[in-house]
Amino acid sequence: MTINEASERYSIPLDILHEYKRWGLCGAVKKAIGSRQHDSAVPGDTDLDDTDLERLSLIMTLHDIGFQSSEIETYMRLLLENENGEAQRLNMLNIKRRSILDDIHFREKQLSYLDYLRYSIRKKQDINNMI
Repeated sequence: MTINEASERYSIPLDILHEYKRWGLCGAVKKAIGSRQHDSAVPGDTDLDDTDLERLSLIMTLHDIGFQSSEIETYMRLLLENENGEAQRLNMLNIKRRSILDDIHFREKQLSYLDYLRYSIRKKQDINNMI
């Protein structure tokens, strides 16, 4: 499947597919086991196999949970190139999780303040309506 076909079929933005290709991760598993990439492919029209699509799904998940492009690249390189990368990838996920929880707590505090202000206005309106 070409990059353009994958973009259309799976609704993956072309910029993400091109970035994935730029990272040199297309066919990384095939290269690791000694298979040869087709060098005759038209630039920008690289074939993607099922493994590439699975990795792209992971990339989209990482993107959706807030990873920056450089973090995604690091995560994917650890996944593909480092046999002992599990601890590092888990650490990256733990850091992102803490960051998201911090954001949730901050948002909860904002909601609490907002609700207090709404309550104050309603209370004042109720008092004025009684007079």
